[in-house]
Amino acid sequence: MTGITIYTIGFTRKSADKFFTLMGRSGVRRVIDVRLNNSSQLAGFAKRDDLRYFLKTICDIGYRHEPMLAPTKAILENYKKNGGAWDDYEPSFIELMAERRIEHHLPKDIVNNGCLLCSEPEPDWCHRRLAAEYLQKQWGDVDIRHLT
Repeated sequence: MTGITIYTIGFTRKSADKFFTLMGRSGVRRVIDVRLNNSSQLAGFAKRDDLRYFLKTICDIGYRHEPMLAPTKAILENYKKNGGAWDDYEPSFIELMAERRIEHHLPKDIVNNGCLLCSEPEPDWCHRRLAAEYLQKQWGDVDIRHLT
């Protein structure tokens, strides 16, 4: 398969209207949830089971949780709870992707026209961008589109 498109989106600071409008107009076939914790009450409309329902009902988009693309609890806590620097988080997460060999375990047909979902509103300081860029580097012909 050539010509893979990977979308990314964060749900915070977006209304449900904006989020589902972006999703519906994008051409996304499935959301690939890359959150470590996807059932927190803080997720609002993006709580795992609700999101699966809303995506299917509103946009006819599938849902898949992919913990292989999530940071470990230790990496996440060091960055979020302990005030770690992004300059430490980024290489740790990229090393984790390499250790997990995600490029070999994640089917390209699942990722193609899939949208990596996390909570961060922008991709700049979010692991969904890092995961997409890692796959782009490993697979080659990958177009990354951030939905903001």
